[in-house]
Amino acid sequence: MVIRKSFRFEGAHVVRNCVTERCSLSIHGHSYVVEVFVSADGIDNGQMIIDFSLLKKAFHPFVDSFDHSLAYWQDDDPEYIDFIHKYSARWVSLPVSPSAEMLSLVFLTAMSALLGKIELSNGEKNVHVVSVRVHETASGYAESFASDLQSSGLPKIDLQKIIFSEDIKKDWPDRNWWQSL
Repeated sequence: MVIRKSFRFEGAHVVRNCVTERCSLSIHGHSYVVEVFVSADGIDNGQMIIDFSLLKKAFHPFVDSFDHSLAYWQDDDPEYIDFIHKYSARWVSLPVSPSAEMLSLVFLTAMSALLGKIELSNGEKNVHVVSVRVHETASGYAESFASDLQSSGLPKIDLQKIIFSEDIKKDWPDRNWWQSL
């Protein structure tokens, strides 16, 4: 059995090395939808996989960090990065390109770690993230599966290399929660 929790955010990016110049040469935005699919080895005392409110509490601060933010690749042009830091209060620096594919892998990695930090107390049984979908548009999404975290053909996401601007951090319920992963 699988349950789904969805989140929304408005964000911007540039996808370097993309074949279309609109994506690779221009800052542009999307109305993103992030869907996280969760399963378990059984049901808890409430006959659920996990209470949806626990997923919201665990995942919302991370997703909200991308809302009205500009996500960029740390390997982008230093002048571009300096420009972002100078003219945008909300930005997220990523160790991978902010394509839908890499964002789904980033969200899968983060949400798997965040799920592991939830204090479970209702008989939950090995709750785990199955996959994460990141919709860039109504007709296009990328989905990463738990097995992708072990794939030699995909980058390993080091969560500590994801850097959030100070303006984003001030909205966090605990300014140190990200470092605890």
